[in-house]
Amino acid sequence: MILADKILYERKKNGYSQEELADKLGVTRQAISKWEGAQSTPDLQRILQMSELFGVSVDYLLKDEIEADELSSNPKEETPSIRRISMEDASEYLRIIKENAPQIALGVIMCILSPICLILLGTCAEGNLIPLSEDAAGGIGIMILLAIVAVACGIFLSCSAKIKPYTFLEKEVFESEYGVTGMVEEKKKGYQSVYNLYNITGTVICFIGAIVLFAAAFFGENDLPAAICFCLMLVIVSIGVRFFVIASMIQGSFERLLQEEKYCIAAKEKAKMSIKPAISAVYWLVVTAIFLAFTLGAKTEMIPEEMMEIRIIWPVAGVLFPIVLIIVNLLENKGK
Repeated sequence: MILADKILYERKKNGYSQEELADKLGVTRQAISKWEGAQSTPDLQRILQMSELFGVSVDYLLKDEIEADELSSNPKEETPSIRRISMEDASEYLRIIKENAPQIALGVIMCILSPICLILLGTCAEGNLIPLSEDAAGGIGIMILLAIVAVACGIFLSCSAKIKPYTFLEKEVFESEYGVTGMVEEKKKGYQSVYNLYNITGTVICFIGAIVLFAAAFFGENDLPAAICFCLMLVIVSIGVRFFVIASMIQGSFERLLQEEKYCIAAKEKAKMSIKPAISAVYWLVVTAIFLAFTLGAKTEMIPEEMMEIRIIWPVAGVLFPIVLIIVNLLENKGK
């Protein structure tokens, strides 16, 4: 098979018309027609371009003795097609993340605040401050908790649907078109001061929440003020978490587009989904189940100290959660 036949064969194999191939090579349609008709021969630069465009070797194009069947019978390791991110795709992705971040933060806040009604109703019913039995107060509190969590899950699913077209950024290697990297780097540089401010603010607010929790010890056996302090701690911590969530999501969007640090890995590694989301979900479901089991199984004559031991499940779980994530991260890194 001569060069002219190979150009014709590869052009049709790749689904190009003569006009399309001419545009890609920077020549006229008539030049392509002459090449395929063996009326003229492309220069070396065009041969190199066709080699890259068709995914074949220069030897295959220039040596008549190498046929297409021989080339396909000894294929090289296939290289997966790489997606390209245009300026419009990158801008749209950043816009969606910026819109989703406050909503995701709201869902996280709702999950953190969901036990408050259960705690306050149970405490008030135990102290005969409301005309409800402890079982009734617990039942109402659980229904409110589940309703809040359900709304939060709806928010998460809605945001997930919006970002679904861009999930490949987490799983695949991709290429950025001209100008995308510069645009993202500029936006990331401009956001750096906000990112630092949000992290500092969130950390300070969470420490304030911890101080409020320790203040509950000053109330001794007075159960209601201690419960209020605990609920106030949840409110304060949820505000701090909001800053963390928004900052990390927006900063993460820049890192994904730039394929920096943990995102700059091979396609096979990106295809391996992290188990951290599943571990997080199971962890908090187990914590909630333990809390509900102790609460529903609590005796009506339980003393305030015992009730405080039950409520301490949440802050203890919150302290242990980062340790769990660190262990999971170490195991994942070891596996990789």
